[in-house]
Amino acid sequence: MPLIIASSHQRSLSYGLLPDARSDFSPLERNDLALLIEQNRMLHTHAVPAMETLYQQIINTHNMVILTDANGIIVHSLGDDDFLEKASRVALQPGVAWSEQSKGTNAIGTAIAEKTATLVHATQHYLTANHFLTCSAAPITNHAGNVVGVLDVSGDQRSFHKHTMALVRMSALMIENQLFSATFDDAITLHFHARQEFIGTLMEGIVSFTPGGRFLAANRNGLFQLGLPFAALQSHTLSSLFGMPVSSVFDHYRTAAPGLLDLCMHSGVRVYGRAKLRLSKDIQALSGNHERASGTTQLPLSHAKQTARRLSGLRYLNTGDPQLEQLIAKVNKVLGRDIPILVMGETGTGKELLAQAIHNDSPRASGPFVAVNCASIPETLIESELFGYEDGAFTGARKKGSIGKILAANGGTLFLDEIGDMPLGLQARLLRVLQERMVTPLGSGKSIAVNVELICATNHNLRERIARGLFREDLYYRLNGLVVKLPPLRERTDLETVVKKILATESSGAHYAVSNDLLAMFKRHKWPGNFRQLTNLLRTAIIMAGDEHEISLLHMPDDFLDDIVDTAVQAAAAPLSATGTRLEQMEHAAIVRALEAHGGNVSATARSLGVSRTTIYRKMPHLK
Repeated sequence: MPLIIASSHQRSLSYGLLPDARSDFSPLERNDLALLIEQNRMLHTHAVPAMETLYQQIINTHNMVILTDANGIIVHSLGDDDFLEKASRVALQPGVAWSEQSKGTNAIGTAIAEKTATLVHATQHYLTANHFLTCSAAPITNHAGNVVGVLDVSGDQRSFHKHTMALVRMSALMIENQLFSATFDDAITLHFHARQEFIGTLMEGIVSFTPGGRFLAANRNGLFQLGLPFAALQSHTLSSLFGMPVSSVFDHYRTAAPGLLDLCMHSGVRVYGRAKLRLSKDIQALSGNHERASGTTQLPLSHAKQTARRLSGLRYLNTGDPQLEQLIAKVNKVLGRDIPILVMGETGTGKELLAQAIHNDSPRASGPFVAVNCASIPETLIESELFGYEDGAFTGARKKGSIGKILAANGGTLFLDEIGDMPLGLQARLLRVLQERMVTPLGSGKSIAVNVELICATNHNLRERIARGLFREDLYYRLNGLVVKLPPLRERTDLETVVKKILATESSGAHYAVSNDLLAMFKRHKWPGNFRQLTNLLRTAIIMAGDEHEISLLHMPDDFLDDIVDTAVQAAAAPLSATGTRLEQMEHAAIVRALEAHGGNVSATARSLGVSRTTIYRKMPHLK
């Protein structure tokens, strides 16, 4: 018997547990479980995507993936249906404690006790009831080395596979790195390794510094590569550890084609690095607190302005819709991995907003974000707009030329909206730029290196356009590293939250709310213009409501009322609410109330409702 298992059995006996005894299987009450999940919100948020990926690797193998808190209480689980039934018999389910004190020797509890990855197979379990299990668990630690949770794969002992533990440990490390990045979201973070190809992988070291360059923390691989204990690192700076002051890091990323940083560690070992320069907006207050010993100067104000855009990060777009939550989880996995993203979606679904959020959460957040609408630029100008041109390249060209949008995005993110409308001839040039990472301006024989993260968007079905000869197939496969589809507004389940956020943004501090009846109409509306339509509608409604602060049908514009009536007719006058009030009846009642309020004056009534007099006469023919 392995020493770690023998020690655990001794502890189990000391807890007063009997091998053949039935342990406490009762889970937490629903409210207590909800509280537990909320208390572990950060762990849960960053672990679930890794759990889903891990589960896809072991699906249909009679296994389940489990996440627990620091005390071994199961927070979340995924598994094969046939095994979940067996697992429920021994309480492998959310809300149940799997500490050694509760279940004796088991992978979860023993991993917590030993603070190391643990395999407990079949009869190695202390309780006889658990002998049918094989479990591989790895503790999840924070930057201070404290266990904050456990990731575990448990399954039928007959399905044991020696590679399972490796998958669990890699997934736990992935979660730790995600937690590290989230904890030091506003810090200068350096990803480094002695081998260039390991940058961006689980093998990389990650270390964070204050805006002035003082050491904050390092992940597990970072501590190993730095070769110093955490306490000793507290007195170090970016300059003393890597031989480069903060100002030089910023200078590096201002160059035309910033590649990896070439660094020399305090030990003399040469490493390569990629810095994430994501600084909080209070950077402006840091006037004299920088790493003076290393010659670091105060950071330029432009960087502080760029970081103010953090409020449009991905987490602020997550307002409760499951489709969008899944989309954001996918995007988070490829941030900083040099994988192009293709965003599909109807007009007005927020494709540019998503692209901006991706940029703000990426390692290139301090660089430029350049958006180009390929459908709005005339075909005769789009080539020079994108690729730039030399002085005198064509009639009407600017005297000193133009660097073009692609080079303007160097070191940052290039967002090509409506990529499906790009002229076919330019698609070949774009493909060449993406493959060679070089741009040749019009009229120039010199190619310039460029380093951009690419995000594209379209409301077209690109496969259909390929079939019609309107879009290059090779470019399509170069762009679709990750394809995500934004759901239209009518399919989203978070409409009420979205409405509240738009009202808060557009109302300049005043509090406005939408009436329940109008909100019910919103939920039934098709929203052909999606968020663009909803935002303009609410912006107008705020002005119409004035001091009333509750927005109702009275404050809706004419075209929305027409759409509502059309929808009601198409739905065969379906009831709007439990009271049986129909859309046409509500509209009629609103007009009648307005007429009464204005003494029958049709013009005043139309103005108060924000519609034309023609509409009033059309809705109330007896007034003619």
